Amino acid sequence: MLQKINNPTKEEWKNLIKRPSFSQKNLDETVQQLFSEIKRNGDTAVKKYTQFFDNAKIENLKVTEKEIQSSISFSPSELKKAIDIAKTNIEKFHRSQIEVKQVVETSVGVNCWRESRAIETIGLYIPGGSAPLFSTVLMLGIPAKIAGCKNIILCTPPDQEGNINPVILYVAQLIGITEIYKIGGIQAIGAMTLGTETVSKVEKIFGPGNQFVTAAKQEALKYGVAIDLPAGPSEVLIIADTTANPEFIAADLLSQAEHGADSQVILLSDNESIINKTIEALEIQTGKLSRKETVLKALKNSKAILLKSIEECSDFSNLYAPEHLIIATENATELTTKISNAGSVFLGNYSCESAGDYASGTNHTLPTNGYAKNYSGVSLDSFVKKITFQQISAIGLQNIGPAIEILAEAEQLLAHKNAVSIRLKSLQND
Repeated sequence: MLQKINNPTKEEWKNLIKRPSFSQKNLDETVQQLFSEIKRNGDTAVKKYTQFFDNAKIENLKVTEKEIQSSISFSPSELKKAIDIAKTNIEKFHRSQIEVKQVVETSVGVNCWRESRAIETIGLYIPGGSAPLFSTVLMLGIPAKIAGCKNIILCTPPDQEGNINPVILYVAQLIGITEIYKIGGIQAIGAMTLGTETVSKVEKIFGPGNQFVTAAKQEALKYGVAIDLPAGPSEVLIIADTTANPEFIAADLLSQAEHGADSQVILLSDNESIINKTIEALEIQTGKLSRKETVLKALKNSKAILLKSIEECSDFSNLYAPEHLIIATENATELTTKISNAGSVFLGNYSCESAGDYASGTNHTLPTNGYAKNYSGVSLDSFVKKITFQQISAIGLQNIGPAIEILAEAEQLLAHKNAVSIRLKSLQND
């Protein structure tokens, strides 16, 4: 169960914010080995490691149109309706992020602006296994479509019979993704990074995963392929005062703990009674969960910390920089001004983290492991590049040209200066 800690000193906070660690050396060696073999042997290597890691023998890596269409009948109608609600809200939120071109006249005759261009070929990694995350297809596929990405490649691990979860296929076709491959883990990231006979090389990879997927995405950077963010195991931090509901808190902690044994959940409060009641609620609710063993392992890495004030709780939270932050306090909205590091924030007793995971509209692909200090979660901007433009008239060059000449000469870049001077002389002659 949660480790309970009372009033730690600020010197102790540095140790308390540490996440569960794993041996990175062996992991990196495994990733490099797989990438090297995929680079040499392409599909053959991908199939080999799919059989080794997923115990699935795959003849055709690409999902057929027949398999995609059959997923429609396999998906329950009630689930389809719920997916439609989530899809609508996610589309609304991400369409609001479309940037309108604004032309700025920085000096008379000098116009500057910025435009977005979609990344043409992207790869989406969708975790499968015991918890196939079809919601991640919505979270990544919808903004990719809104952004205008031309080629969207989706990889997700097969089961032992070589099949993909039908709901993942249903959601993919619903939003217009048809290039889907039965590949998971390191080999999926390697295939999208390097390209094979079947899988196209992509320009940026998106999607959450375990420590193997995370390490593989870091390796992809070495090959010039961008990634969404350095995400790792899921996590939530909850700040609670006396107005919080311990049963709600326990449910939210467990919703993250069930993601994996390497997940971490943190409860902060200025009230010991809230902590004790939450721990009691955790014990009751854990016994009812189907993923109880996974949850118990995650809770071993987790903490309930009593601090002197809610202000101290917000300070600790900023140091921890959680993926998900729930503020279950009386004046939750007022506390937002004190929050500087978090992936996504949930305010009040009824803003459960599950809402952001599925249907409120915000994106659930978020920075973990403290990266919320310097990374944002996935948004429409993640799928585009920003290109700047400038248009300078003759008058505009006459206005800023002399300053450019002085600046260029001061840096001893005389060719830069001449590019301006030759134009200004031409204007004088005219």
